[in-house]
Parts: sequence; structure tokens; C-alpha cells
Amino acid sequence: MADNILVFDEGTTSTRAIVFAADGRELAVCQEELTQYYPQPGWVEHDAGEIWAKSLACARRAIEQVGGVETIATIGLTNQRETVVAWDTSTGEPLARAIVWQDRRTADVCAGLKAAGHEPEVTARTGLLLDPYFSGTKMRWLLDHEDAVAQAHRAGCLALGTVESWLTWKLSHGAAFVSDASNASRTLLLALDGAQFDPGLCDLLGVPQTALPQVVDTHGALAETDRALFGKAIPICGMAGDQQAATIGQGCLAPGETKATFGTGAFVLTNKGHDLPRSDNRLLGTVLMQHNGQRTYAIEGSVFVAGSLIKWLRDSLGIIGTAAETEALARSIPDSGGVTVIPALSGLGAPHWNATARGVIAGLSFASGRAEIARAALEAMAHQTVDLAAAFAADGAAWQALKIDGGMSANDWMAQDLADMLDLAVERPDYVETTALGAAMLAAVGAGIHPSLQESAAAMRGGVRQFSPALDAGVRGARLAAWRKALAAV
Repeated sequence: MADNILVFDEGTTSTRAIVFAADGRELAVCQEELTQYYPQPGWVEHDAGEIWAKSLACARRAIEQVGGVETIATIGLTNQRETVVAWDTSTGEPLARAIVWQDRRTADVCAGLKAAGHEPEVTARTGLLLDPYFSGTKMRWLLDHEDAVAQAHRAGCLALGTVESWLTWKLSHGAAFVSDASNASRTLLLALDGAQFDPGLCDLLGVPQTALPQVVDTHGALAETDRALFGKAIPICGMAGDQQAATIGQGCLAPGETKATFGTGAFVLTNKGHDLPRSDNRLLGTVLMQHNGQRTYAIEGSVFVAGSLIKWLRDSLGIIGTAAETEALARSIPDSGGVTVIPALSGLGAPHWNATARGVIAGLSFASGRAEIARAALEAMAHQTVDLAAAFAADGAAWQALKIDGGMSANDWMAQDLADMLDLAVERPDYVETTALGAAMLAAVGAGIHPSLQESAAAMRGGVRQFSPALDAGVRGARLAAWRKALAAV
């Protein structure tokens, strides 16, 4: 009987298809880079057509690698959250470039809504802040500035959705227009205790409800692929935003358990159970998962720039040839030589929420070289995480340990630096791509391969490695003082 799980893992810089066995083994993987468009400072765009074409091609190759579609029982889908796609339901084609979660073009709109006094109510209802990070103001921008989007709305054929909505619509050949609750909770348009998108919030942001998808569970019988795509119809039984999927993939299934994913950005989530999450320290409340209409929530801290800082060092500054070089460079010197990096290349996220902040490299001297800058860039990951830890603790959600994952977590130096700066045990799974694994776990439960997420985690998660703190408190304090001094200058 087929029990393999095909996962679409839709990242910011690439799309991947991964096939997992029911015991969590990775059987096949296919990956394609996505083109990044930067038409203006602070703007980030994708081609939604490219996302679809490369996702489909990767899925077909991965299926072929495991012996064909008859081995596939179900599909799980996980995606870069907050990125907005507008498409024409009559043609199935995108109407404009997708606006990526990192994009800051609606900062002025958010500032205007704040000035009008709307943020307290929006935060109370959605768990979010009025920031261009989230999807709602991006949707309004497309309606206001892209003629094709406005025309489609007038014609009654406009669809606005995040990446999972777009891909599910394409996979089902238009039969399913849905958004899972975890992704929907990132739009500014869903009340945390509301079943569907909220009319009042839609009116506030100027987003037509008629163009929005139906909100559904994160696991269960969610949709089905068009038979023509793969040779048989495959049920889509798991769907979650990438950070929620990683939280599930890390087995953070009980209240209080916490994970941090270091990918393009850095995202920390603490499971809050069924209680509505509230923060007094500018953290976010979000839906972690939903099953049979019942929601599990999380508190989240979102940092916009993590791995993308290392990519910038490589592609824009040219001081490293590969991301992996940063570990050797960091180890080659005893400290950063007084260099501190504030990685605000697309503003500052939690807990600072400064949309207009820009990056800073402080403390440069003639003694500063590529090793010092590379080490300071890695140190910035721990500094940002320490700020988040303080905010979580102030909200009554202090971390007892931290589970890390994502591409950057494979860097042993950075993992140890996190433990040192947090003064906390840090745990890293042997299989660090827990975003895709979480989507596979959701789909496995949704399809009945495993009876519960607890049993899915027991069957599919592998071993872990522990990093214990071993840094002098004085050194830690000096580094944090330099970080806060540089932070005050942005």
C-alpha cells in the first residue's frame, strides 16, 4: 500500500519537492532556485508563474525518483508566509508579480493606520501588529497600483491568496480555493477566534472578501490534485505556513515547547495550547495548527534577516564564496575585533518593529577584515535571539530549552554561540529541514497514515544533538552592550 508523502516546500529563495517515507526517511528531493526581484529599495517580488512551474517540475522529478505516483499516498504543503499572489480565476494566470513577505512598500500605509489609532484593536483581534510584513496591506497595494488586479476585481475573477492558496488552486485545477488557518492568521484579516476572514478587518484594510479563499484546517482532507498532473488524483492532507510546520516538525506539540528556525529570516515559536495568545512585548499571536476546527496557538517572534545576511555577504559584498565559509572564518579569530552587525536590511522585526531601520556595521577599524565581518554577522543571529528571549520571558513564556533548525542551524559555531549567548541548552535535530518534515507529519495524520501528531513525531523525528552554554558571563555582557549601542544608532 502506498504510504509515501510528497511535500511541496515553498521557500523564499527556492522551491523543493521532498518525498518522505512514513518513518520520516527522506527518499527523494528536488530543488530549484527562485528568481528574486528588487525593483526598488525595500521592495521584494517573485514570479508566481515561476513558483508554480518549478514546483510542478520538482514534484514530478521527485515522484519519478521513488518509483512513480503509485508510491505516493498524500501531499503536504508548506510555504513562505505573508507573500501575496493575485491571479485571474478565469485564466489561472498571475496578474502581477507576487509581493514577498520581506517587502516594505506598505510601510506608509501601516503608519497611517497606526496614526489613526487602529493598531490596538487589530492586535487584540489578530495577534499581529500593523506592519508591512503581513499580507493584508500588500493585497490592498496590488488593488491600488496594478491595473490588471483592479480590472479582475471589477470583473469578478480576482483571487488574492498566499502561496499555499495559489499552489493548491493550481494543483486542483481551480477546484480548491483555500487557505489553511496557520497561513490565514498571518494576513491581518483573520481574527484569532474567527472561523473565516473577518468582514470588519477586510473593510479596514480595503480587501474584498469575495477575492479571498476559504479558511480550512491544517490537516485532514483539504483538497485533491487534478488527475492530469501526476497520472492520478492525490489527496492534499497537510498544509501549514513554514514556521508553524517547523514547530510541528520539531515536535513542539505541548504548551511551552519552543523552536527557532534560522533560514532566510529567524522565527521563534512557543506552543501556547488552546489559549488565545496575548503579548505585552510586541510579540505576535498566531495559529499553530487547526484540526476539526479546533485551534492550537503560538506566540511568535519574527526576525526578518538571518540567512539572507550571509547571502548578502556572498552575493553583494563578495567577501565569502559560500555560506559554509563563515564557520571557518568565525573560528579563525578569537572575537569579532569590536565589529557589530545590525542586520536590518529590510527593517527590524520583533521585538523592535522598526520598518524604516537600515543595516549597520559598527566598530570598523583598519584591523577589521572579512573574518571579523563574517563572525559579527553570525554573532548577530544570537544577539537578535537574546532580544527575543527577553520579550518571551516578559510575556510569561520563558524558554527552558531551545530547539533549532533551518539551513543556518547546520553551522556548529553558530549553534554553540546561541547556547553561549542565551545561557541555555540548544538542541538541533540530525535532520534540520524540519519545515518539510512538519508538513509531512501533518499530511500523514491527515491521510490516516499515523493516528496523531504525537505518534507521527515519534515515528518520523530522528536523533538530536545538544549544545550547552560555556561562555564567561563578562564576555556575554560586553557583547550585548556593544549590540545595544549599535542598535540605538539605526
